[in-house]
Amino acid sequence: MSDMKKVITRFAPSPTGYIHIGNLRSAIYPYLLAKQTGGTYILRIEDTDRARYVEGATELIIETLKWIGISWDEGPDVGGPNGPYYQTERVETYYEYGRRLIEAGFAYADPRTSEEIDKFRQEAVKNKQAFLIRNFRPEKEVEWEVGMPLRFKQKHLKPVSWDDAVYGKMSAGPEVLDDFILIKKDGLPTYNFGHIVDDAEMKVTHVVRGQEYLSSMPNYLTLYDALGMERPVFVHLPHILGSSGTKKLGKRDGAKSASDYGKDGILPEAMLNFLAGLGWNDGTEQEIYSMNELIEKFSADRIQRSGARFDEKKLLWVNGQWIRRLSLDELYERCEEFWPEVADGANEDCKRAVLGLVQDRLKVLGDLRTMVDYFFVEPEVKLEMVLEDKRLKDYGREKLSKMLGSAKAKLEVCEFDRESLQVTLNELLEELGEKPANLFSLIRVSLSWAPFSPALNEMMEVLGREKVLARIERAIEALAE
Repeated sequence: MSDMKKVITRFAPSPTGYIHIGNLRSAIYPYLLAKQTGGTYILRIEDTDRARYVEGATELIIETLKWIGISWDEGPDVGGPNGPYYQTERVETYYEYGRRLIEAGFAYADPRTSEEIDKFRQEAVKNKQAFLIRNFRPEKEVEWEVGMPLRFKQKHLKPVSWDDAVYGKMSAGPEVLDDFILIKKDGLPTYNFGHIVDDAEMKVTHVVRGQEYLSSMPNYLTLYDALGMERPVFVHLPHILGSSGTKKLGKRDGAKSASDYGKDGILPEAMLNFLAGLGWNDGTEQEIYSMNELIEKFSADRIQRSGARFDEKKLLWVNGQWIRRLSLDELYERCEEFWPEVADGANEDCKRAVLGLVQDRLKVLGDLRTMVDYFFVEPEVKLEMVLEDKRLKDYGREKLSKMLGSAKAKLEVCEFDRESLQVTLNELLEELGEKPANLFSLIRVSLSWAPFSPALNEMMEVLGREKVLARIERAIEALAE
């Protein structure tokens, strides 16, 4: 790592709402690139779109990044040598660069109204021409002042080419170049201008963002050249696609907030792992990565060019793997907000024991809310679970009652630790001549009246002798009614 040039990257979200998972991947990749060289990761808030600004969105962005394990070396809450880190606090810098472009003949004031611009657009459509403002420049130049749009002036119409770390060699002809707006009427910069100025001022070496910006690259490159700036390394990321795999995943398509996944019980380690693997792999069969492993193994040249489908089943699988990696103590600490109400006030040792039984079955921590009620409260008897079970429906009520009666009698004199319970259950199998799947299913359902439960002997040990015998008796009585 000491021989590698230190990388400086940034994540520059707009505070227009929550961060969905597509945005979050765009925060993860530049973080990994910076950290693997001991470089710098910058958080910059691009808050110049005041029409779409959402109060509290910046705080949510910061909270989400911290939740997933990302910290920044420079940013709005930690400071740094290149601040401020809100674009609305950097307007004088944009004006300085704007005046520099005017002096060099690369920018001009545009005093026209939006209605006038729209007429030019309609004229281009009527003539079946591409609508490019450079074909409709004002006849008379006026002095620019804040409150008037400032446009970039395309002076050198020639092909442009560039290298992208993901898409390789790319080029475009001069026909796509336009006199795009640098500073809006409200005095704030456009993204097209602001991000280039800020990246240069903050010495960003690698720009990582979504592939939707590729179409604007020709205009960006002419601005770099006009300002005499060195181009950074460009890393454009393929889209994350919806579950159908046919269109980009977006908020309108149900892309949830990353924080909502956390509320469901997705672990931050799992979300980080899952998102890093959407469109990237290290060429091995490995699927579970810690943050340190991702920092070590990540490389931009392993990012695929095609879109990656968001597969929620895969996310749940990854989350389950991470749940099983946690120690019981750590899992217990993280589950504080996910216990069902019936567990309120329950003995902590009992809750730990229950958690230990279901840890291997949890897909999300929120599963606890519906998975463990019967350990803390008497479950409702649902005889149809026995009478309609494909393995038990031909037994009849009388035989089922006798089987439970034999189980109760044997359990009354059994030691109630899991080893002794398993021995007793095996003996009961031999005495009754039943299959484990049938007998154990009957007893398990009689104790929980739930579709799933842990290993029978382990569940019985946690429930305790008194509850086990009482519940078996309830089942026998229900079968007799």
